[in-house]
Amino acid sequence: MIAFSTIILQFNEQGEKTGWTYIEIPADLAQQLKPGNKKSFRVRGMLDGLAVSGLALMPMGNGDFIMALRADIRKALHKNKGAMLAVQLEEDTDFKIEMPEDLKECFEFEPEAFDFYNTLAKSHREYFIKWINEAKTNETRAKRIVNTVNAMLRKWNYGQMIRAMKK
Repeated sequence: MIAFSTIILQFNEQGEKTGWTYIEIPADLAQQLKPGNKKSFRVRGMLDGLAVSGLALMPMGNGDFIMALRADIRKALHKNKGAMLAVQLEEDTDFKIEMPEDLKECFEFEPEAFDFYNTLAKSHREYFIKWINEAKTNETRAKRIVNTVNAMLRKWNYGQMIRAMKK
């Protein structure tokens, strides 16, 4: 487990990360968590005493990583950009995201979409699943599943799908 204090930051212009609120995890600390790793991985721990799990550390180059802080986490912490944050993290080896049954059923009708889905990195497949699972209504969930299957048929990643939906 690593422990450190940091400042909450926010991206201004950073492509798909524009507007994200996050913290930086320097390369030396990231290497203590998962030596030799340069890819995204999940962590758990405490943020100012708030227990968190399943959060992704994403590589930013030069060995440094970032961890996005979702709105629900910032709200629970009562903190935003510029605030100090006490951080304790360890690798979350228990974290698993299961494919929802309704998405599996749709993929059964579109095997080509499922084949492309399986070519994506695990972390990228999880973006789609998390997005579907975060839907607040059945109608929104159904639309997200349809959008996911269509994106797989077009051989789009998550970012390409989201950008296309904004047009």
